[in-house]
Amino acid sequence: MKKSAEVAPKTALRNKPEGLPQPTLSENAITVLGNRYLKKDRVTGEVVENPQDLFWRVASSVAAPDYQVAEDVGEKWATRYYSLMAEGLFMPNSPTLMNAGRSMGMLSACFVLPVEDSIEEIFTTLKNVALIQKAGGGTGFSFSRLRPDGDIVASSGGKTSGPMSFIDTFSAGTEAIQQGAFRRGANMGVLRCDHPDVLEFIMAKDDLSRWTNYNVSIAVTNEWMQKVADKPDERFVVTNPKSGRHAWMAKGSGRRISEADYEAFDAGEPTDGADYWTYGEMMSSIVNFAHKNGEPGLLFIDRAEEDNQVPHLGKYEATNPCGEQWLLPYGSCNLGSINLGRFCKEGAPESATWEDRVDWAMFDSTVADTTRLLDNVISINKYPIPEIRDRADETRRIGLGVMGFADLLFKLNIRYGSEQSFEVARTFSKRLTDKSIEASENLVSIDGREPFTAWEGSKPQLEGMPPRRNSHVTTVAPTGTISIVAGCSGGIEPLFSLAFQRQVMKNEDGVPVVMREVNTEFQVALESAGYSKTEIDSVIDVALTDGTVAHSDLPERLKDVYVTAHDVVPSEHIKMQAAWQSSIDNAVSKTINLPHEANKDDVRTAYIMAWQEGCKGVTVYRDGCRDMQPMALKKNEPNASVAQAAEPQEFKPVRLPEIMPSVRIRQMTPFGNMHVKISVDPAKDREMEVFAQLGKGGDVANSDLEAICRMISLFLRCGGDARLALKQLAGIGSSLTVPSKDGRIMSLADGLAKALQNYMNVKAQF
Repeated sequence: MKKSAEVAPKTALRNKPEGLPQPTLSENAITVLGNRYLKKDRVTGEVVENPQDLFWRVASSVAAPDYQVAEDVGEKWATRYYSLMAEGLFMPNSPTLMNAGRSMGMLSACFVLPVEDSIEEIFTTLKNVALIQKAGGGTGFSFSRLRPDGDIVASSGGKTSGPMSFIDTFSAGTEAIQQGAFRRGANMGVLRCDHPDVLEFIMAKDDLSRWTNYNVSIAVTNEWMQKVADKPDERFVVTNPKSGRHAWMAKGSGRRISEADYEAFDAGEPTDGADYWTYGEMMSSIVNFAHKNGEPGLLFIDRAEEDNQVPHLGKYEATNPCGEQWLLPYGSCNLGSINLGRFCKEGAPESATWEDRVDWAMFDSTVADTTRLLDNVISINKYPIPEIRDRADETRRIGLGVMGFADLLFKLNIRYGSEQSFEVARTFSKRLTDKSIEASENLVSIDGREPFTAWEGSKPQLEGMPPRRNSHVTTVAPTGTISIVAGCSGGIEPLFSLAFQRQVMKNEDGVPVVMREVNTEFQVALESAGYSKTEIDSVIDVALTDGTVAHSDLPERLKDVYVTAHDVVPSEHIKMQAAWQSSIDNAVSKTINLPHEANKDDVRTAYIMAWQEGCKGVTVYRDGCRDMQPMALKKNEPNASVAQAAEPQEFKPVRLPEIMPSVRIRQMTPFGNMHVKISVDPAKDREMEVFAQLGKGGDVANSDLEAICRMISLFLRCGGDARLALKQLAGIGSSLTVPSKDGRIMSLADGLAKALQNYMNVKAQF
């Protein structure tokens, strides 16, 4: 990597000038600032700055390159940056709000680190994760370079444990790192669709206690998706990342690829009697688990690579935790979002088109000024390791995005998900990127700043474009807490509800902070329509309970505009993501919301449609598929008194149906063959009972086995997950072991775990 020729400007907090306007903040915004961003006394923990202090601290710090030109130039720009935040027009990403003007000084939100195929490099990366996450950054990784489970290590003759074990290690490391303001580190774990361990990766988060700080996604190629769409019955091919050899993936083999599998592929002849996974079945496995708990997502890696402006530096492998930033290894990006809800002209005539009701001059100047602000952040940023600093100088990548899109549509009286809303999205996407590129070019041609150091050989340079300061300029992030501070809707998402309760963080005692929010535009619309306070409270209570006013007594003109995520069908979510993606030069973070009753075909359709529409990734979330979610309706609120001591939870086994289908599995154990029956409640698609018997185990072994099965069955009937039981049983050792095709069986309990695992592998196909 090239070293930076620029000298980082010194940052020094300037005194606040007289007459700075006070920020206008909601009660929820003040709560978030106090819990998350405002400085606290190191001894007492008491807040020692106010919101005005915070915004000036950030503004004067990021204006350091402008102060370097002249004091009055710096003062002008610092005041402008302050106004952008104080007026709710723009917010930088959380690390900038937290750390600007403070000793930590790390201001970027997202990073991607390489994971190479050696113990030394793996643990160097883990150390770098700790340095990033203690400062509030999120990290993404591709584990696709790691050899699969069971591969031979030439230096020692031993076998590798595969990517899953190292992701376990990374997850445990993240769990130990407490980020600023009580937030733990976020991560994105990526594995390519053709990695031999991809099936285990797909299934990994079926156990929700595993990788709790990781989002997981499969990096899929255009070829892979085309096979799923056109040739779903074709045998699925995996590639060993170390040797480059290919194999078909056989079923019932413990998911390990053997030498015989590679040889069968080389010969072009399937092994006699072998049953192989197909592309369609692999997609079904992804769909099954995404339907169950929202993961894994899909990342369309070829589509993303098309917009890599610096391919001479390398190829994309992974994204940041929310998926909106594809980054090269050691890549970083500082993000910021413009509040679109602030650019609607007041008092425009009813006959005006939506374009005439937007203050484009104000929008253009805001894009130019925030592009400058984000570029300044790179100059003053304290990066945790030299490799990241060097990569930042090579690309000077920024991520300017938007929030408040749903609010804008409300003001324009346009329904989210309508064709007109897609037109609005495409128009803003193009204008945002065009004006940000123009501003980046002006930083070079007018301000005299140098282009990013990898300009020579970059796509824009080869295409004859004017030199620019930044290789990439736009992205759409989910915005999360910064949208609360700005008082607007998050990212480009529709509102979850017009009124809801949001769990955003924990306080100093570790208790979740729950805040009630009512959309301002909706409340103003009700007041303008002449509703009394009592009537408004009644409507809001409906919204808080149902998440929508679609079935209320409101006039159709209001119900048609004030839609929520519950009213937007999946195809409309996907089209909206694609509309925004049309001109954004990085990616778009958006969730495809599905109703609770959505089936697996709905998930499959969403995944394929997102690829066909030109998205760079897709995440689905079926409402209620996880116990905890960031926003909840009133009907989902637990009925518990505040600060009451937790009572032991009473578990009661459910009554079983009179008739249940079962699956029979034969499994080798140290005591001979074991016959296992797993009964499933077809109405719930859940395992309810496990019975097992040994052919010649003797009374002691059979009684032990009966005791284990009774406890597992009781656990399942009380709502337990079979995978948790499997995890407890797997690997238990004894003095008697026996080899098998699934590896050595260490005990009776380990044999039962193997039987359960084989059952889960087969279940994943359907």
